[in-house]
Amino acid sequence: MKDIGEEIVQPHFTSEYQKLLINLLYTHNQLVDKLSLSLKDYDITRQQINVLRILRGQHPKPAAMTLIKERMLDKMSDTSRLVERLRLKNLVQRSTNTHDRRAVEIRITEEGLKLLKETDPIIHEFEKHLHNLNGEEAKQLNFLLNKLRSA
Repeated sequence: MKDIGEEIVQPHFTSEYQKLLINLLYTHNQLVDKLSLSLKDYDITRQQINVLRILRGQHPKPAAMTLIKERMLDKMSDTSRLVERLRLKNLVQRSTNTHDRRAVEIRITEEGLKLLKETDPIIHEFEKHLHNLNGEEAKQLNFLLNKLRSA
């Protein structure tokens, strides 16, 4: 196991907090890169998979754009653009709400459900990258990350 200083060839940090910030960002980017590479064969991004998983959780009910945006892991994503790309791939359907013509409803298609069924094992396999932590360590790290986010 390499220390972050060794990994990025930076022997000194101004503080443990600077080292932690760099370690979190570096680790995040490493995990994101590996996940993106794992999904490449399916011509789908991790943000698109996130939208599909949200919609699968709502299935068979539709989801509003606001619900999707609230639940996205990457809050900077352009949800409308992501949904449109998924629609063009026939993975989701867009329709206007019959009661409120301003509201747009998004539903996952059978093709979208099929794609998730194919990619679920990849996501599950990807989680194995985290198995170098034991259950108690994973629980502790989750606690610490929750604590950081609530600051």
